[in-house]
Amino acid sequence: MPQESTAACRSNAFIDCGWGRLLYGPSFESPQVLAQALREEEPGKRDIALHVESPQLVLGEAPSHLFLDPSLIFRRPLGAMPEEAQAAGIVVRPLTTRADVAAINRLYSMRGMVPVEQQTVWRQRHSEAVQFIIAEDDRTGEIVGTAMGVDHVEAFGDAEGGCSLWCLAVDPQTGLSGAGQALVNYLIAHFTAKGRKFLDLSVLHDNEPAISLYRKLGFEQAIGFVVKNKNAINEKLFVESNDFGGLNPYAMIIINEARRRGISVEVIDAAAGIFKLRNAGHEFLCRESLTELTGGVAMTWCQDKVLTSRRLASVGLRVPKQIVAGDPAANAEFLQECGSVVVKPALGEQGKGISVDVRTEEHLAEAIARAAKEGGHVVIEEFCQGQDLRIVVIGYKVVAAAIRKPAEIVGDGTSTVAQLIERQSARRAAATGGESRIPVDGETERCLAAQGLDYDSVLDAGRAVAVRKTANLHTGGTIHDVTAELHPVLREVAETAARALRIPVVGLDFLVPSPDSDQYVIIEANERPGLANHEPQPTAQRFVDLLFPFTTAQA
Repeated sequence: MPQESTAACRSNAFIDCGWGRLLYGPSFESPQVLAQALREEEPGKRDIALHVESPQLVLGEAPSHLFLDPSLIFRRPLGAMPEEAQAAGIVVRPLTTRADVAAINRLYSMRGMVPVEQQTVWRQRHSEAVQFIIAEDDRTGEIVGTAMGVDHVEAFGDAEGGCSLWCLAVDPQTGLSGAGQALVNYLIAHFTAKGRKFLDLSVLHDNEPAISLYRKLGFEQAIGFVVKNKNAINEKLFVESNDFGGLNPYAMIIINEARRRGISVEVIDAAAGIFKLRNAGHEFLCRESLTELTGGVAMTWCQDKVLTSRRLASVGLRVPKQIVAGDPAANAEFLQECGSVVVKPALGEQGKGISVDVRTEEHLAEAIARAAKEGGHVVIEEFCQGQDLRIVVIGYKVVAAAIRKPAEIVGDGTSTVAQLIERQSARRAAATGGESRIPVDGETERCLAAQGLDYDSVLDAGRAVAVRKTANLHTGGTIHDVTAELHPVLREVAETAARALRIPVVGLDFLVPSPDSDQYVIIEANERPGLANHEPQPTAQRFVDLLFPFTTAQA
């Protein structure tokens, strides 16, 4: 039976959601009172005034501080459940542990959302007014999505019996489909059981994928207005943006941090990712995270994988055995000595042309030919087992560490491998501004064939299959923060390597048994590491600190 609420109608009603306050517009005594309440927003938070009945009057009270959010209100009548109440492989449940709160913030960071104040959310875990829910991968236990529901009756004393959905976030790296839909369906069922009349949500007018999902679930556009504060978090919604078109996420994460500090940005060559930062008479040219602080010798050491290995070995760091591909007999002899090898272009980047775990002379010849297409000489390297660990060093200090995992698909019992790859590629591309896709090439075919599969194979529901052996983001790989787990020896080795290469900003690639082990080999050094996708670590902040240390206090 639906639950009847005893909540009384409140005036000037709001609720603290952890990321800011949700102010219920119809409950406020006047536009002046609502405008003043919005002006009381705490630093670093995002307050939202929902269902503002006379937005022009509220804005008129503080036109320099408030703006009308370019979002649409969508509403779904409650009482009937959607056709699909659950997605295969996904369990949706309420927040129950402090680790769940940390996982919510991880997802918010990945999606560029305001993190919650963890104590606030933890105190509300049994609240009737607000509920945080999470979507969990039934196979791995990993949290892959979250959403928040607000009961307007309990929170505001809403006489109309409404409720709303907020902060829907899905891990862009998950191989599972349907997490967002499962979260929405859970809240529909939850509020229907409580006897609520409708479920509202606010969505940016140009977020077509989200709008399409909501329409599919029975939501229709409704009349309503949202008012917010003009702050750094909301800036892109009320300020005409500069033309940064063509810049990738690795440039934009730096540019956004610089602009937040009042540092001017001039795009020099968008296609190449080159821009200029200037503040107080100081300026730096950047190509993403590569700056003029990196000298020519450091560039030489990093760009050629043979020189990288030689330099690191010279200071006592562990690297795999390697040779430059040449005489077929010598190549075959090295393969026989190692048993398994990695073949890669010495001057390559972004995982292009790399073949991993090559075991036969036939595959070795094919791998060398594939790598040679990228230009320059080809390296044959001892294959070392281990997890792929990227450590980012800025200013000769470790800032972030992450395990990179190869692209993986998860079967649903009906789709072919080719279809699953296509869908996963689309999700990864959408989440990374087109930077991450799974290549459909000979290396993917070889990886599938080693597992007895091809593109036409149909995987059982829930079966996970790695479709690449390289873990690079640009070949569909995913990245998982392990900075807190990093062994002190690995931290020291990374900083030693950066100093040996004389490079202040570098991404070092390790193979390790686990990030909390002191065992390792270093396989590469990237002179232009991507700073995006390392949430929640402050990579962009530390990068701008390095260039403009006098702006740190403003951050």
